[in-house]
Amino acid sequence: MKRSPSKECAVNAEDGYVRMFLRGRPVTMHMPDQKRDSYSLEHKGALPEHKLKLQWVYGYRGRDCRSNLYLLPTGEIVYFNASVVVLYNVEEQQQRHYLGHNDDVKCLGIHPDMVTIATGQVAGTSKDGKLLPPHVRVWDSVSLNTLHVIGMGVFDRAVTCVAFSKSNGGAHLCAVDDANDHILSVWNWQKEKQLADVKCSNDSVLAAAFHPMDANLIVTCGKSHLNLWTMDGNTLTKRQGLFEKNEKPKYVLCVAFAENGDTITGDSSGNIFVWAKGGNRISQVVARAHEGGIFSLCVLKDGTLVSGGGKDRRMVLWDHDYNKQSEMEVPEAFGPVRAVTEGKQGELLVGTTKNTVLTGSFPETLNPIVQLFLHTQYPFSIISPLSPPLLISQGHTDELWGLDIHPSMEQFVTCGQDKQVHLWDTNSHQPLWSKTIEDPGRCAGFHPSGAVLAVGTMTGRWLVLDADTRDLVFMHTDGNEIISNIKYSPDGNFLAVGSHDNFVYIYAVMENGKKYSRVGKCTGHSSFVTHLDWSVDSQYIVTNSGDYEILFWEASSGKHVTSMDLVRNVEWATSTCVLGFSVFGVWPDGADGTDINAVCRSHDSSLLASADDFGKVHLFSNPCSQPRAPSHTYGGHSSHVTNVAFLHDDSHLISTGGKDTSILQWVVA
Repeated sequence: MKRSPSKECAVNAEDGYVRMFLRGRPVTMHMPDQKRDSYSLEHKGALPEHKLKLQWVYGYRGRDCRSNLYLLPTGEIVYFNASVVVLYNVEEQQQRHYLGHNDDVKCLGIHPDMVTIATGQVAGTSKDGKLLPPHVRVWDSVSLNTLHVIGMGVFDRAVTCVAFSKSNGGAHLCAVDDANDHILSVWNWQKEKQLADVKCSNDSVLAAAFHPMDANLIVTCGKSHLNLWTMDGNTLTKRQGLFEKNEKPKYVLCVAFAENGDTITGDSSGNIFVWAKGGNRISQVVARAHEGGIFSLCVLKDGTLVSGGGKDRRMVLWDHDYNKQSEMEVPEAFGPVRAVTEGKQGELLVGTTKNTVLTGSFPETLNPIVQLFLHTQYPFSIISPLSPPLLISQGHTDELWGLDIHPSMEQFVTCGQDKQVHLWDTNSHQPLWSKTIEDPGRCAGFHPSGAVLAVGTMTGRWLVLDADTRDLVFMHTDGNEIISNIKYSPDGNFLAVGSHDNFVYIYAVMENGKKYSRVGKCTGHSSFVTHLDWSVDSQYIVTNSGDYEILFWEASSGKHVTSMDLVRNVEWATSTCVLGFSVFGVWPDGADGTDINAVCRSHDSSLLASADDFGKVHLFSNPCSQPRAPSHTYGGHSSHVTNVAFLHDDSHLISTGGKDTSILQWVVA
């Protein structure tokens, strides 16, 4: 047996296999006969001729971030998702992307010049296990150039709040990190020099902002506190907001400033408190302005105030004296209001906790509650003479793994643990439809006709939906563990259902995907099934498992194929198994067997994409049969990338993030 210089791989030409090791376990991969004589581990793989360019980021991070939606003078909306900051021109339907971060962005601040932007990120982990420190990046929103990197090695865990000063030309930047003491620091950002820092609070800090008329005054708020910090030299002195006869709220959730310099806060009890200019005493109370918490306050250019509610999902317009002028409600499908900012010509931009961005405007006169609505697929009533508000961006809200591509159209389906199934159009970047299912989703697969799609869930249940009407056409349960993979045979006559109970269930498909009857069960894996592929002739299935086995099966019976000579020359319709002779080059040196979550071969067989645990999408030449093959590497996701798939015509690649819940659309160029 010939070994490569690395101990990781060995080749046995006589028996026609390559063996690699993952965590000390041998993985034996049989090569096609035509490769036996010519194959050498020393041969160097080539980089692919094609590259990827990020074209679109679906969704927005509203579930746990705030004050992260703004309109720039360029007409672009700026917000973030995963480790990408998105600049979206709604009229031109184009996005630009700032890609300087290497893990989740958590906060965003706009300089008074409306061009310079600061964004703060969490601590990340590189693929060799090194900690990537949390920091703030200051960058130019026109050129997308990074101007300054601030706080490397200073911040702990994550930067959760960031803001520029306003009254001194934006010379200073304040930041709050996620350390136990939630350190508030002030920086001369152009010199990358820290001017002052102080322990802010043992409890969570939700917002920090410079007073618009005093460059030495910073307001922070969070769990049961409002603090005013005065900077003198390099010291920050605290005055606490006094609630006096008013009930102290559990959380002060947001802060804004009136034209006259008053501080305005919204809290978890639904109250709006007005604090006299720069002071720590309440001068006015709007009690129970909302039912439940107020997540966002926005002072409009004309000096009026908009408040956005959590529990009640209402947006309320208040005049200069805090009298209610008008209100509207965000439909339940999009969740509570998370961020409100002023858009163009009296429009408002609204980010929600369900990771959606909407735009809408108040009626001229106080109408009954106006409902933001979307196109015809959402049955919301309209009680407003205004043009309907637009859905700007929608995304998943919980861990996301399920992805498949429409066999002939520019569409793809995703399903996540938020129990949402979305069918997306890659041109409009909007969902053609969305459906809520009973269980958290894990995987999805289109029938080759495109007429139906199957969805596997975390509970062992799987269902089949009509791809046009989204109607449920079939439902069944196999075991009570995660369905990790669900895939139709190329001829459309069979469906394979791979489960965490170690089995693959095989069904005969009738009536163009409307009826199913079980014809076999693949029994032989000693760990959960992770990936599966069908042969081009729909005769065989290959599977991978959690303990790095590669097994082959007769599709019609589910019988385990033990003779490698039967299957070594089989042509596979897809290449999504992460272990196998044609893909093993994607594995990095010293890899843990869970480092690669997904691979996908392009339809013309020239490219192979992989999704890894370090936020990266890789593009390789296919086949990828040399150890540690070279690749083009792309960031944008954070933590684990869970899935990748080429569009039916190979024009684009879609990738999904797990915990970051994001969907990225890449042009293959």
